[in-house]
Amino acid sequence: MMTDHARRTLPVADSAAVWRHTRGLVSAHRRLLARVLGLHAVAAVAGLAGPWLVGRLVDEVSGGGDVAQVDRISLALAGAVVAQTVLTWAARRGSFILGENVFAQLREQFVGRAVNLPLSTVERAGTGDLVARTTNDVEALSHVVRFGVPSIFVASVTVVMTLVAALATSVPATLPVLIGLPLYWVSTRRYLRRAGDGYLWERATYAALNGVVSETVEGARTIDALSLAGVRRSRFNKALHECYAAERYTLGLRLRWFPIVEFGYFLPVAGAVLWGGWLVLQGHVSIGAATSVALFLHQLVQPLDDVLMWLDEIQVGATSLARVIGVGVVPPDRRPTGRQPQGSDLAVRDVRYAYRPGHDVLRGVSLDLRPGERLAVVGPSGAGKSTLGRLMAGIDGPREGRVEVGGVPLVDLDLHQLRGEVALVTQEHHVFVGTVAENLLLARPRASGEELEAALRAVDASPWVSELPERLDTRVGSGGHALTEAQSQQLALARLVLADPHTLVLDEATSLLDPRAARHLERSLAAVVAGRTVVAIAHRLHTAHDADRVAVIEDGAVSEIGTHQELVEAGGAYAALWASWRDQPGPSESVGSAEVSQGTA
Repeated sequence: MMTDHARRTLPVADSAAVWRHTRGLVSAHRRLLARVLGLHAVAAVAGLAGPWLVGRLVDEVSGGGDVAQVDRISLALAGAVVAQTVLTWAARRGSFILGENVFAQLREQFVGRAVNLPLSTVERAGTGDLVARTTNDVEALSHVVRFGVPSIFVASVTVVMTLVAALATSVPATLPVLIGLPLYWVSTRRYLRRAGDGYLWERATYAALNGVVSETVEGARTIDALSLAGVRRSRFNKALHECYAAERYTLGLRLRWFPIVEFGYFLPVAGAVLWGGWLVLQGHVSIGAATSVALFLHQLVQPLDDVLMWLDEIQVGATSLARVIGVGVVPPDRRPTGRQPQGSDLAVRDVRYAYRPGHDVLRGVSLDLRPGERLAVVGPSGAGKSTLGRLMAGIDGPREGRVEVGGVPLVDLDLHQLRGEVALVTQEHHVFVGTVAENLLLARPRASGEELEAALRAVDASPWVSELPERLDTRVGSGGHALTEAQSQQLALARLVLADPHTLVLDEATSLLDPRAARHLERSLAAVVAGRTVVAIAHRLHTAHDADRVAVIEDGAVSEIGTHQELVEAGGAYAALWASWRDQPGPSESVGSAEVSQGTA
């Protein structure tokens, strides 16, 4: 049933972990839970007064009781209805408060775990799975916690108290309640055996569909340029068909379960009327007692229906909870040792790395960088350049070998310390919802206003920031003041200035911008890289021209290393790449000249 995609996604917590987490939530809110349960119990008792008083009323009327007694019972019945209404309102209000508190805790835990996920894990799983967990699963869990938990409390307490009241009224007349038990037991056990796996499958297909949609939207221009619309449509249809199959399976489970349960609701009520009538005729119970029991059993229909209906929703909620908790099951990709780097030299020692077991992308790569050096990494597409850059930035750890800074492996540093040593700069950037100042403070939370202004000046962003409606206090990001692509990238570079790493790994930070914006941004980038060690992953060879050294990566290994002039004169792979690139006319040459003139790597 589970697809290959589902097995490649982020982990899902097992049932034991779900129960432990649930017990922890109950323990954390036990006082409020006890108060809510108490309110529901009192409300249920008030609700039981109605059938009992109706039975008394029937006995009085059939026995020829006086009018005053009938009036007193009628007034008591009206008072019980009012009391039940008020108590039920208070109990439900308490349940909703409990549900909101529990969901707030779950949401905060999930966000905390999600933002601490290793980036390598998220990228391997794909954004679709994490997006599905943050949207579909959190929404399903929210629905269950906010509405399901209160309804289950109300229904469960009502069922127990109603059965107790029926038995207290007449044990023989209550026996028909047993008629429905086999129907509930057999059908519900059959449903529960299959529902867990079914809903896991369903949620996994949502993740796959989200992934296909988000990838298609993000790569729309590439898809259009390469005429891949048909291929993407085929992938979307396949993912949609998988969703359809999963939802059809879970719907089939419900369609086979609900009719049996519905029949089981009313069978005991009919039995109580017939059995109670026979008991009255035989003189075993009074007509009032038989009436009360029949009303009690009829009163069980609604809470039982709520319990079983929410049992289905709770299956969805439990599956969603397992997926939400599963985010925290991901093991850390680094274990800080507390060792401090002795110096800022970066070294790569016989590194091997594979995205899939048995398929190394990097094969024994070794490099030594001197502080302040600018190294360009070039090579054909798919040679492993970007992968090497990720390892040198500490985003991933090598399968074998070491990537060290100051003699300490990058994976031995915690993330906060690592980002003060090495940072990766790509063409991807993000503007967070909040003010400009809040976006900058992410890099250094205790930075002063003067330091923020200095960082903006360093990347030539002060002119446009000063023209914003509220300067540093202007809200940007989704729903806020819209920034251009170049302005967004400058904001990211200003964060980099505040983080102040001594080594930068550049993976074509300006390649997605138009030439004019790229030239402006390259001036900002030049200010950032000044005085730092720079590793430039060069997809366009003009980047390598002014580098101190050039490393050529072919088939996952370093085939050549030296200065630009040395490699051109050697007549090897780099010389061939340089000749091929130099002979290609295009706008990239003008952009390249601007970058070279600024002296960036």
